[in-house]
Amino acid sequence: MIKIYDIETLEEREILFRGGSGADVSAPVAEILRAVQERGDAALREYTLRFDGAAPDALVVTAEEVDQAAAQVEPAFLAVLEEAAEHIRAYHARQKRESFVMTEREGVVLGQRIIPLARVGIYVPGGTAAYPSTVLMNAIPARIAGVGEIIMVTPPGRDGAVNPHILAAAKIAGVTRIYKVGGAQAVAALAYGTGTIPQVDKIVGPGNAYVAEAKRQVFGRVNIDMIAGPSEVLVLADGRSNPAWVAADLLSQAEHDRMAAAVLVTDSRPLAEAVAHELERQLAALPRAEIARASLEANGKLIVCRDLREGIAVANRIAPEHLELCVDNPFDYLGEIQNAGSVFLGRYNPEPMGDYFAGPNHTLPTMGTARFYSPLSVDDFVKKSQFSYYTRDALARDYRKVSLFARKEGLDAHARAVDIRFEGGEA
Repeated sequence: MIKIYDIETLEEREILFRGGSGADVSAPVAEILRAVQERGDAALREYTLRFDGAAPDALVVTAEEVDQAAAQVEPAFLAVLEEAAEHIRAYHARQKRESFVMTEREGVVLGQRIIPLARVGIYVPGGTAAYPSTVLMNAIPARIAGVGEIIMVTPPGRDGAVNPHILAAAKIAGVTRIYKVGGAQAVAALAYGTGTIPQVDKIVGPGNAYVAEAKRQVFGRVNIDMIAGPSEVLVLADGRSNPAWVAADLLSQAEHDRMAAAVLVTDSRPLAEAVAHELERQLAALPRAEIARASLEANGKLIVCRDLREGIAVANRIAPEHLELCVDNPFDYLGEIQNAGSVFLGRYNPEPMGDYFAGPNHTLPTMGTARFYSPLSVDDFVKKSQFSYYTRDALARDYRKVSLFARKEGLDAHARAVDIRFEGGEA
């Protein structure tokens, strides 16, 4: 099943290999986008029936439906949702930026304004899979940023209803409006607007290959958070690690998707061999064993390095979505981790803590994009606008420099715009 590699035997392309997103869906997605843009709600209803097997009475989820759904949720789980939301709020509140003004130069005022986006759309997978954690992770930062309207789209089940756990999470997170529509057609509705669903400024949230491709194609008309690929985890572990724990952590991502990637990097071949054995043992009892096994066979690796420093170098080259640092003194190594979406430190912090409860966001860069991309944050829900002001005396001090600069670039009208204010000695 999963293979053990010595680092010196692996070529660069083998180290960096990841699962793809499957077949090219760009053409059918383009057709869906076109249909929704042209026919609006009618197209949404047709696609909802075709892809989700549902014909809801209305696309809108009413406040009464939300309240009824929340009442159906087990009180113990509702309490967990509330506590997780508090952790997420506390973490993301520290990310909020402030506007600033500079007055250091006489007669000159410069500044930057932080402005919340007016309306954002959150895509939440639904139907047979329900992810209330996605609601919390996307809506709470938007609410902290001050977004005016948070529009959530999620596919209904065959009964035409939305999963009650998703609706309960939406109520806790402060979602403004909810619609029963999913897939590429939901992305199209958010990007173009329909009779029922308003156009948004930005679309965030994970989805399948059709959703990811739809986000790619509408980018430019609206903003998006990122193009997310299959889930990934890299566990960097020393020889003192518990192989059963490491195997469990690898499987926690492998069960997501056949295309998911689970990688162990270690300085201990005995640990790698023990983990391989544990993976087989634990797979036998895993409900999603078929998916997890396919993931491990296609994209799983157990890589043995000469030491942990070399292991860190490998991790930085892979730039994983999730990186677990399973060593005794993880903070000693944290500063050397340059490329990772989210880092989980120590032996008692498995990746699922970040998925649900710890507080940092779980919407993370995948497919090596952690080299240049960041986790979803409050910054994703604001824009920046800058301003400047000059008095006459301040402009008089600097206009000749600006005029010279403009003429060096061959832009005489630019130079004229500052020069003209001092012709004849009057502004």
